[in-house]
Amino acid sequence: MSHRSFASSVTAAALVASAAALVPGAAQAIPENSHCGVQPGNNNDAFVDHDQLTAAVQQLERTSGGLVDVEVAGHSNEGREIYSARVGEGDTVIYVQSQIHGNENHGTEALLNLLHMLGGPSAEAQQLREEVTVVGIPRLNVDGGEHDTRQNAMSWDDVVAAFPQLAGVQPAWNYRASVPGFDVNRDFHPDLDYVPAPEDFPGSSADTGWYITPEAQTSRDVYRGLEQEFGTVDYFVDLHNQWSCYKQVGTDNLSTLSISGRFIADPTELGDWPKFDYDASRRANVAVYDALQDQGDSAFGHLTLYPQDTNLPGTALGSFALRGSATVLFETSSQTQYDGSKRNGMLTKQVETGLKGLIDAVADGSIDAIDPEDYEQIPQREFLPAD
Repeated sequence: MSHRSFASSVTAAALVASAAALVPGAAQAIPENSHCGVQPGNNNDAFVDHDQLTAAVQQLERTSGGLVDVEVAGHSNEGREIYSARVGEGDTVIYVQSQIHGNENHGTEALLNLLHMLGGPSAEAQQLREEVTVVGIPRLNVDGGEHDTRQNAMSWDDVVAAFPQLAGVQPAWNYRASVPGFDVNRDFHPDLDYVPAPEDFPGSSADTGWYITPEAQTSRDVYRGLEQEFGTVDYFVDLHNQWSCYKQVGTDNLSTLSISGRFIADPTELGDWPKFDYDASRRANVAVYDALQDQGDSAFGHLTLYPQDTNLPGTALGSFALRGSATVLFETSSQTQYDGSKRNGMLTKQVETGLKGLIDAVADGSIDAIDPEDYEQIPQREFLPAD
């Protein structure tokens, strides 16, 4: 990729240092009245903006001597670059996507850190590169990231201009005219060749999506290319953020991460998808859980299951699971609107540690020995009030 300089650029090394600045302390019990989620929001300045992200991925490619291969995978509706980064030459591929919602930043920072490590000169990094291929989109919703919104930046008129067959139909259910923009994570379809059809609108959360947003189209195109190369995209990980205030059911432990591998209730209701493998998803989630449990008596170990009564074929996780990918959802505590910059370093390191645990288990083959039923033993989450 071409290299440009920006006045506001930051280095990948600085990102690594900032994300590791805080480490989890000893586990602490919390009362029901936990006072979480009440710090001032608007903390978007605590994370890299688009110019800084551009500088960071360019530096990743440069300092790794090209071992981390960065490309412009697509462009947003407002014309910003959507970057993909690839490292490794193993036969097993792990595709990681972050910040499909613009106000969910911690996964972006964690993925940049992990790519920096994987592209480094250590013996561990070299071994991992031999066993796996990791492909990441550090920030999919680049417009939402700049505007600090969950949605992308795209009007319904923009959609109709791109898909004239949709003129006169009711806008998609996941469109918010006041932004204007879409919840991109409802715009996916397991048929990668699907063309938006008027009769499929406005749809609902139980339906598949349409690939009407450039962000979903970009993710699909990266996925399609990997599927053509590897046959199956072995693992797909989606990095998100959630409400700050959950605890493990039956304990007083504040949970700073929920994970899940369940997004399709019954694959047969959506056609014939013979590669769908829920057990593979469960094993992948257990690998993440185990890696964080290995951190000892710390908040890292208090992760929970995201609600399991989900059926979301229009999400990237749901659509790609149907195609045969083992899927992992990360839902990290905190979003920019209601948490300030509280615990940024710890939350970023938590994602990085869990994701690294998955990569390690895939690379050394230990993931195959995991009992998928262990997934059912991961604690459930319980809502806590903000104050």
